[in-house]
Amino acid sequence: MNAFAPRTQHHRKADAHADALLRAELAELLPPPPVPEPAPERERELRHAVLRTALASGDGAVARPPRVRRSRGGLRLGWIAAPVAACAVVAGAVVLAPQEGPAGSPGRVSAGQPAAPEAVRFLSGAALVAAAAPAPDARPGGYVYVRSLVAHAGRDAAGGPAALPPAHRREVWLSVDGSRPGLLREPGAADTELGADEPPVYELDGPGATPRRTTLATAAPSVTNPTHTYVATLPTDPDALLRLIQDQTREGDGDADQRAFTAIGTLLAETWAPPQVTAALYGAAARIPGVTLLPSAKDAAGREGVAVARTAHGEQTQWIFDRTTSAFLGERTVLTETTSAGGAGTVLGVSAVLAKASAPAPGVLPKG
Repeated sequence: MNAFAPRTQHHRKADAHADALLRAELAELLPPPPVPEPAPERERELRHAVLRTALASGDGAVARPPRVRRSRGGLRLGWIAAPVAACAVVAGAVVLAPQEGPAGSPGRVSAGQPAAPEAVRFLSGAALVAAAAPAPDARPGGYVYVRSLVAHAGRDAAGGPAALPPAHRREVWLSVDGSRPGLLREPGAADTELGADEPPVYELDGPGATPRRTTLATAAPSVTNPTHTYVATLPTDPDALLRLIQDQTREGDGDADQRAFTAIGTLLAETWAPPQVTAALYGAAARIPGVTLLPSAKDAAGREGVAVARTAHGEQTQWIFDRTTSAFLGERTVLTETTSAGGAGTVLGVSAVLAKASAPAPGVLPKG
């Protein structure tokens, strides 16, 4: 056939079909074209649009991007689940939106499982109640008195499973500013002085000099070595407070989030913080990944309530709250895995805070 002869409609359809087959074969052999990245301005618009939609919904729903499959070495994506407040799929790309904290300040998207929504809601409510509570009346030169019930599991010499003894009374008197020794009193044991100065040591200023008596410097107040005066100066912004706690608990065993969670629990149980600081402690805990809410738990006094909990390394730490007043009641530590110490569910420790008050001196009970 003459190559320059006019093409009929039948020929044109055959050519188009051949072209389509060729394009299909090339698509199978060539890599897919890259998805263009959105311009910075467009990316900001998308982030803000996602955030506005998420905050407007407020129901914590889960957005599921569509399943994308591409054969012959192409990209394969399964279902990607993320909170609607945190992600959306736009032009084939996952866009993360900044999360809003309870106070409206931008938060950070934390690695790992975020705190459960029900735990965040409970802690937010507890923070509101705490902020309206009366302020402590501890004064400089005085003592903070804390009475509690405690029990810690022990193991026998043969290394059998841990056994939890009955809870016993525990009383502490802590110097408000840390300048004087405190006191620990437990039944069946002699009173223990807390925070006493180190034994004296002697220094030489030079060869042949007379030894000079001095004492080792005591540790400065901190989140892990708190005084009432120090706790009263802690930030009342939850984000700032959490950053401070994370910085001061940087060293230690376990993951950083668990160290922060444990430190906050100790401050709640063993100090008498001002209302706004207590509220900030609850807000800081709500920002820690992995925090959950348990519907029921009992403290060492047998008081039943709800528990804010976090699990790490086979142990779950529980903070128990009164389900009606949201008051902090105590703590429990429970095994979540079977170990040489016992099976899952074994209680390793439990406490109950019974009273916090001001006292004039160690060993002297508060008035009333």
